[in-house]
Amino acid sequence: MKEAELAARALGLRLQFVEVRNPGDLDAGFADAAGAQAMLVQTSTMLFAQRARIAELATKRRLPTMVPVLTFAMSGCLMAYGPRSTDLYRRAAGYVDKILKGAKPGDLPIEQPTKFELVINLKTAKALGVTIPQSLLLRADQVIE
Repeated sequence: MKEAELAARALGLRLQFVEVRNPGDLDAGFADAAGAQAMLVQTSTMLFAQRARIAELATKRRLPTMVPVLTFAMSGCLMAYGPRSTDLYRRAAGYVDKILKGAKPGDLPIEQPTKFELVINLKTAKALGVTIPQSLLLRADQVIE
């Protein structure tokens, strides 16, 4: 959050953090964000399960929403940019293989994601009245029409 605040300040933007601890907090969270021009959703298991509801509330409030998990965009959020999950699963399988062959988990190196995807939901963009620049559409790994 500190890095996001620094980046926002450098761009002349003001951030507002809204905490959502359970599904019942979603409506209040969106109400707290009234006046926001866009929303960045950080994920959790609870929020992942509520991705369609988040997309619904964001569209209802005409709030462009960026998420780090691709399935959120498939559920109706405007845009997702994050690690390619299939690559993460493949790499996790490699760790499991090493452990089953006797490697100690504590001895295995920590790896960062190396492959990322951008997904843009044009249906949501149209519903929000947002025009996505062609240059961004060309960079997208997937465009939902």
